[in-house]
Amino acid sequence: MTRRKKTRSLADKVQIRTGKRKDFKKWRHENPDQVTSSTRFTQKKRQQRKLQAARKLARQEAGESIAIHPDEKDGGTTGEESND
Repeated sequence: MTRRKKTRSLADKVQIRTGKRKDFKKWRHENPDQVTSSTRFTQKKRQQRKLQAARKLARQEAGESIAIHPDEKDGGTTGEESND
């Protein structure tokens, strides 16, 4: 007796419902409320997002700050003079 390899592929789920991948796609499109991600997938993605946010924050803190709008010394005029 041979063992069957465990898989998380979509193919096994397809055979349970209708037997065809195209039918499963159609069913999934018609019933979006019944389709949910696995808990393993959602936990993995949540962890990845946390790591990504932590890396982004570390990059922002490590980078040097630049003055986007430095204080203008001439009183805020941009060179436009009114001719009266």
